[in-house]
Amino acid sequence: MVLACQNISKSYGATEILHNISFHIEAKEKLAIVGINGAGKTTLLRIIMQEEEADSGQVITGKDISIGYLAQHQDTSDGQTVYEELRNVRKNVIELQTQMRQLEQDMRQLEGDALSAALDRYTRMTHTFEQQDGYAFESQINGILKGLGFTESDFHRPLHELSGGQKTRVALGRLLLSRPDVILLDEPTNHLDLDSVQWLESYLGSYDGAVIIVSHDRYFLDRIVTRIVEIEHAKSTIYHGNYSYYATRREEVRLSQYRAYMNQQAEIRHQEDVIAKLKQFNREKTIKRAESREKLLHKIERLEKPQEVRDEMKLVLTPDILSGNDVLHVEGLGKSYGSHTLFTDIHMDIRRGERVALIGKNGTGKTTILKLINQLLPKDSGRITLGAQVHIGYYDQEHQVLHPDKTIFDELHDSNPDMTNTRIRNVLAAFLFTGEDVFKEIRDLSGGERGRVSLAKLMLSNANFLILDEPTNHLDITSKEILERALTNYTGTLLYVSHDRYFINQTATRILELQESGITSYAGNYDYYLEQKLASAATSEQTAPEDKQETDNKKDWKRSKEEQAKERKRQNDLKKTESRIETLEQQLAALNDEMLLPEIATNAARLTELSIQQTQTNEELEALYELWETLSEAL
Repeated sequence: MVLACQNISKSYGATEILHNISFHIEAKEKLAIVGINGAGKTTLLRIIMQEEEADSGQVITGKDISIGYLAQHQDTSDGQTVYEELRNVRKNVIELQTQMRQLEQDMRQLEGDALSAALDRYTRMTHTFEQQDGYAFESQINGILKGLGFTESDFHRPLHELSGGQKTRVALGRLLLSRPDVILLDEPTNHLDLDSVQWLESYLGSYDGAVIIVSHDRYFLDRIVTRIVEIEHAKSTIYHGNYSYYATRREEVRLSQYRAYMNQQAEIRHQEDVIAKLKQFNREKTIKRAESREKLLHKIERLEKPQEVRDEMKLVLTPDILSGNDVLHVEGLGKSYGSHTLFTDIHMDIRRGERVALIGKNGTGKTTILKLINQLLPKDSGRITLGAQVHIGYYDQEHQVLHPDKTIFDELHDSNPDMTNTRIRNVLAAFLFTGEDVFKEIRDLSGGERGRVSLAKLMLSNANFLILDEPTNHLDITSKEILERALTNYTGTLLYVSHDRYFINQTATRILELQESGITSYAGNYDYYLEQKLASAATSEQTAPEDKQETDNKKDWKRSKEEQAKERKRQNDLKKTESRIETLEQQLAALNDEMLLPEIATNAARLTELSIQQTQTNEELEALYELWETLSEAL
């Protein structure tokens, strides 16, 4: 155990945020803390870092354990460059290197005992330098910065020129380079593109310290963590597994709790009816029996009603007008800003009923393509043709058309005056607005809540072709799941840009990857897209010489495949070794049995032969036992 939270509680005024939160993390373990926005996840991280004080409970760390923390908002030294900011992390190593260089110069002038003493000191310094990765820290800085999406031209940019997201990436690089025993990460993927997120997954997966992550990126959590701590209604529940296991198990648990609650409520109502009926009889015996039942009823430990159960909720959104089969045709599309060309000669076709995700690196022009389709920007070249009866509904996180003075209900009702109140409430419920929540004013909503209102409004529109730009931004995990179900059941056509790989995996039927060379189409979800990319990379490796400009991601993939191959070989060798050991042990038993036979005891030649075989078998077994131990350790 490197860190443990024991009965952590925290309240702000009358509102309890955390109640007796307890969990621990082992060395090298990867753990996630999940919950809706406002559940107290960041507060818990700040308590662990002693930036906030818990009302009760304690955080226990192992001896000499170092903890590093990446908050959502970072302060950086604006006088530094990107490279200097990371280099400062290894300041002690740099100073040691300077001392070694100076000592090398000094030793040229020394003789005798003074030289011997200096050599001894230099040997100790060299040993310390090697232990602290002194010979590798420059390449480590380069690898981390490139992995996080910085180019070499960015290395010497002053920090004050960077955006908030870029500064957060610098802070993340600084934290990774410091290699603490426990890393706390609060939404580490918010400012990373897909390549950088994949690099971070690989880095954290092989990190030899413990990692605690707060993130809404479910695909990221799926790939890294092995345990989930869920904070809900101030209490914590621990699930052993990755995010997908947690999501499945959580629904099973909640459904089981809901059924138990409903069964108990049915039993209570039944007993109350029986008691009432017995009292109506108004006989001494029936009244006593009613009183006896009442006593038993009072002793029942009442189950609390689960506050959120969405077991079989289905929202099917069917556009009023059916579009033609051909929804969108794009041919030769191009767009530049001054001398900077975003893309040229883009082609794509989308047919009715498809759910298409447009992905690619930051800055390739994905959002621009959506705006060109919506005629929000002028195109430089090409044609964009909409099919028959196609009506577009566009969602842009930055340009939501909502009226701050209206309530949530009125916002939807005024846009759909012919729609029944029940239908509007059902749609709002699907986006987590229930009861009196629907009468909140837009001005009082958070960014995520406004996003949900905009999406609900869009889903109720007459649009049969939804175009969405980063629809899951600012949504917590529960809201993302609601949106996924709504879009999966949407009977129109969908085109969207998203960095949320889990969301893409759940909703997309086709993926379009935008690159400098154009658009490549992949039928299927995100997992299938990755399989096709890896298969393509493997094929090109076999048929072409290695490209010197091979990307870091491809190198990571190659190393991963090589490790997998080595792992399979070790497992195969282990099975062969175990099989051989079993065979030899059987042979040795047979030899021992034969040597005990009376007729063998008087046959000196045969006895000698068996004894030699026994010795050889024992020697081979000893060697195999050692090999088995070595292979087992390696695995």
